Amino acid sequence: MVGLFQETGPCQVVEMAKGMLGTQPRQWGWDRSSNVLFIDQPDQVGFSYDTRTNVSLNLFTGEFAVPPAPIPFNQPNDSFLNGTFSSGNGNSTANTTAIAARTIWHMLQGFLGAFPQYNPGSLPNGTTNGMVGVNLFTESYGGHFGPSFAAFWEEQNMRRKNGTIPSNGTLDIRLSSVGILQGCIDDLVQAPFYPLFAYNNTYGIQAISLNDQQTAANSFLSANGCQQQIQTCRSAVGMMDPQDDGDVANVNQICQSAQTNCNSQIQGPYYQSGRGPYDITHKLPDSFPPSFYLDYLNAADVQAGVGAMVNYTESNPVVQKAFLQTGDYERGNQVAQISYLLSLGVRVALIYGDRDYVCNWAGGEAVAYSIAAQSISYSPFYTAAYADIVVNSSYIGGVVRQYGNFSFSRVYDAGHLIPAYQPETAFTIFTRIIMGTDIATGKPVNLSNFSTHGNANATHTNSAPASPDPTCWIRNIANTCTNDQKNMIQQGQGVIINGVHLDKESDWQAPASSISVQAGVPGTVPTLMTANTVAPSGSTSYTASTTGTVPTGVYVATGTITATKNGVASPTQEASIPFMMAAGLTVAAIVELYI
Repeated sequence: MVGLFQETGPCQVVEMAKGMLGTQPRQWGWDRSSNVLFIDQPDQVGFSYDTRTNVSLNLFTGEFAVPPAPIPFNQPNDSFLNGTFSSGNGNSTANTTAIAARTIWHMLQGFLGAFPQYNPGSLPNGTTNGMVGVNLFTESYGGHFGPSFAAFWEEQNMRRKNGTIPSNGTLDIRLSSVGILQGCIDDLVQAPFYPLFAYNNTYGIQAISLNDQQTAANSFLSANGCQQQIQTCRSAVGMMDPQDDGDVANVNQICQSAQTNCNSQIQGPYYQSGRGPYDITHKLPDSFPPSFYLDYLNAADVQAGVGAMVNYTESNPVVQKAFLQTGDYERGNQVAQISYLLSLGVRVALIYGDRDYVCNWAGGEAVAYSIAAQSISYSPFYTAAYADIVVNSSYIGGVVRQYGNFSFSRVYDAGHLIPAYQPETAFTIFTRIIMGTDIATGKPVNLSNFSTHGNANATHTNSAPASPDPTCWIRNIANTCTNDQKNMIQQGQGVIINGVHLDKESDWQAPASSISVQAGVPGTVPTLMTANTVAPSGSTSYTASTTGTVPTGVYVATGTITATKNGVASPTQEASIPFMMAAGLTVAAIVELYI
């Protein structure tokens, strides 16, 4: 639901009035270009569940009490809630990426079988199903999920073809493209870039000292350090748990130890800096993007409207623990899987915002080179250059290095959740990927030999914007509230309006009446109401008037634009003509891991 409501979905949750939330169309929702299926997984996150269980949720600690417990002494009612959730049984969820891949394949088989109208392989008025063309887009931990899911689906296609699994009753899920946004793909490649990025980045922020940077770099290469432990983990998996079932205790311990070492020794210094892991220009607590959807999805009328059987769970410590205990993060093989996908003719795109630390673009670029090195026919990727990504007639949104079906994009002024920062740029890149065009311009090209031209390196620098003041979301106290705000909540001071803790009621600002949108609440026909959207500090506010007509298409550049400031022009509300219509018979699956 992070991707659905904070980034790319057709709607975003906004304030309509005091005590009233509603939805409005998202201007740059990816549904403009594709049918989109959002998947809550692994089991027990989002609205997914195993066994419905009545519990109490402590919003201060994120812990569940089973059975429901009385409110702790001196804790206000707003921070301790009773509800229905999953069982909290770690044996009832996936604990490795490989298991999650098998689960999602079965889920897609069931979904497309039950709802053939959403199957791109179904012929109009036909009774048979053909090949299902899917665009799989993942984010963050999706750097593990995306390659593994895609590779497993293609392997299942081969099994259907050779008779290993029955072709009757199953569907051929053929991938057209795989997009990975801000992906943590391979720690063996990316880990050295954590201290490098923390000390030397394109925003001129030194979040750690030179000594800390050098110490972390040395730790990675040291005897029994991060690098060596990852290699030991992967050797153990190959010998004793080749199916990645996560059920061999010795292998799990080796890989968990590697993950713990890399986290503490390589990333640890940055977490003492007071800066956000998802945006190096933001100081903690970092509450961007807006999270009105957390309250909205836990409203009884919303849950009834969508048929939810449990309360919404943003993240689940049980799932976190299950993946941590197998050391899934360090088990690897994603680079080889991406190389395999390229050999099958699948388009693969890596997309990184340049303000994120936790899966930073420098490490992402290194992974791109590693993939090219393992892909026999993709050595020309090294000699391809960075071309400007022309988003509209006045805005360059970043740069892309592209050869054939493989691309790496750096998006300017974007943190971890790229579409929340740069919605128009993210939409444009997404649409050009699924259309198979030149990502820089949107022009049709022959991908069998296409290569971008421009600068050898992505050297653009920018000034860090002012860090925004935090918004204290009552359903995310630990990550968005200051210590003073936490103390006020604990003492029952202040007010909570639309899921936000405020010092006093007069601090609440009503939505701007000058912005007209079609917005509504569950169970009602949308009527003309007022609301406004929130943009991050240092970016353009996308508060445009919307109508019942949702725009379609994507901008195609007809020439080189002139930058207006620091090499980057200002984004516009709506790109001017010409437009090219996007592909209509694809399914984009945004798969997220809430850990």
